[in-house]
Amino acid sequence: MIDYKKARKFGTLELLAKQVVEGFITGLHKSPFHGFSVEFAEHRLYNNGESTKHLDWKLFARTDKLFIKRYEEETNLRCQLVIDASSSMRFPVDQPYNKLSFSVDAAAALVFLMRKQRDAVGVTMFSNELDFHSQAKSSLAHQRHLLSNMEKLMEEEYQSQSKRTTDLPSVINRLAMLLKKRSLVFVFSDFMGMSTISEFADSIKHLCYKKHEVVVFDVSHHHLENELGLKNKYYNFVDMESGETLKLHPREIQEKYKEQREKVKQNVQNVLLRQKVDVVNANIEDGFNQVLLEYLIKRKKMI
Repeated sequence: MIDYKKARKFGTLELLAKQVVEGFITGLHKSPFHGFSVEFAEHRLYNNGESTKHLDWKLFARTDKLFIKRYEEETNLRCQLVIDASSSMRFPVDQPYNKLSFSVDAAAALVFLMRKQRDAVGVTMFSNELDFHSQAKSSLAHQRHLLSNMEKLMEEEYQSQSKRTTDLPSVINRLAMLLKKRSLVFVFSDFMGMSTISEFADSIKHLCYKKHEVVVFDVSHHHLENELGLKNKYYNFVDMESGETLKLHPREIQEKYKEQREKVKQNVQNVLLRQKVDVVNANIEDGFNQVLLEYLIKRKKMI
């Protein structure tokens, strides 16, 4: 089995994505996104003997008449891949594979998968503002344009003096206005640096109100970030987005840290689940290919 965390050092993002997607297609047999682009068109009166599958029971309760909901198929799926490119996503900085690497690799695989299915895909990369945004298109030239810009992001190195903060609520609100047609929106973020949970909740409501389907990958290094699994010695802890430092021994704060960390993650996930957003806990230690494949298999079963 290929270790894609190591393989990305020896090839282009396009080559890596192609290899992964070929494996996905072999394993899945059919698209995990089939049936997404189905939208309500109109009502018509129910005829005796018809299937009751698409009866509108809410309308029946109001009118005491039976109506069938009619739908229309759209030609292509539109997908927008939203990648958090703030400084905290470059953790861990002393390892070749970090949260941003994971997110870019997973997004690249989705770009290639959508293109393979002739679906339209766009990419948004953000920190405290939109750093890059492209509307969804389905051409080969567009695919290469997206992958090229994602590679440029990965070529940048973390610099403590050029920190990128996060303004996720503002970006999500802006994205809700930019996406003119119903889309499947994938968000890759560690959800660090948000000002308030209420602003985040309002932004997600805005996106869902526009009838977009949202899937969130909550990206983290589980051992280091969630468990504080560090050696038994003092460390200088650095906030990668603010630059603040604090010297601490992990054993002194580990239990309290884990409790607070779980509380924050749960608050974020509660906001998402209330809006029926699909949440994937993405541990980068597992590798993007495994996490993404497990999600796609789960999604295919739901169709």
